[in-house]
Amino acid sequence: MSGFFDRLRRRWSDVELLPVQQQRLAAWRSQQDEDLRRPFAEARYVVVDVESTGLNLQKDRLIAIGAVAVVGGRIDLAQSFEVILRQDQASSRANILIHGISGEAQREGLMPADALLDFLEFMGASPLIAFHVTFDRTLIARALRDHLGLNFSHPWLDLAYLMPGILPQWRHKYRSLDDWTSHFEIGNFSRHSALADALATAQLLLVALPLAKDAHSKHYRSLQDLEQSYCWATQQN
Repeated sequence: MSGFFDRLRRRWSDVELLPVQQQRLAAWRSQQDEDLRRPFAEARYVVVDVESTGLNLQKDRLIAIGAVAVVGGRIDLAQSFEVILRQDQASSRANILIHGISGEAQREGLMPADALLDFLEFMGASPLIAFHVTFDRTLIARALRDHLGLNFSHPWLDLAYLMPGILPQWRHKYRSLDDWTSHFEIGNFSRHSALADALATAQLLLVALPLAKDAHSKHYRSLQDLEQSYCWATQQN
C-alpha cells in the first residue's frame, strides 16, 4: 500500500507548471484559512456547479465550472465566474446536447492549469457549497491534482442534505435540485449550464439561510453540523 501512495506522490510532483503559474498557486496557498464560524451576515460563500463529459466519476472529465458568490447573505452577481477547460477531444454529441458546450468551444477553452488557477483565485479562502457535492468535488479535485499537482482539501457543504435536514417534512418528496427550486419558484435561465445551475443553487441557499437561523444555526460550521446530522440519521434508517 505504501508503494501505491509513493507512486501517487511522484505523479503529482511530476506536474510541470510555468513560473507564473507556480507563483499564482503559491499565492493562493498562502491565504489564511477562512473562519467557518463567521456569521452569515459577514461571510462569503462560493456556490459551485460543474459540467463534465459524463456521469462516470471514474473516467469522465471536467469541462466547465460555474460559480457565484454569496456575500453577507446576498448573491453578488458582480462576483460570478464561469470557465471552460480546453479539451483535447470534445465530448460526445449526446453529452453536448445536455450541457450545450459545443465541440469547438471545448477545444478552444482555457488551458486547464490556467482555468483552474482562475477558479482558485475567484474562490479565495471562501468555503464551497453545491447540490450533490460528491460529483462536483470529485471532478474538481481530480482536475486540480492532474493539472496543478494540488491535493485539494477545502470545506464543502451539500445542499442536497442540508435542505431535508432543515425541512424534514419534505425529505421524501424533494430530492433533486429541480424539485427544490420548483417548490420555491426559483427560475433557471439555462438548465445544465454550470453558471445557471450555480445561480439557482445560490438562490436555494438564500432560502436555506433564514430557515437554518431559525434552527439556531448561524454560520457555515453549524450548517455542516446540520448536514452531517441528517446524513447520520438517514444512514441509521
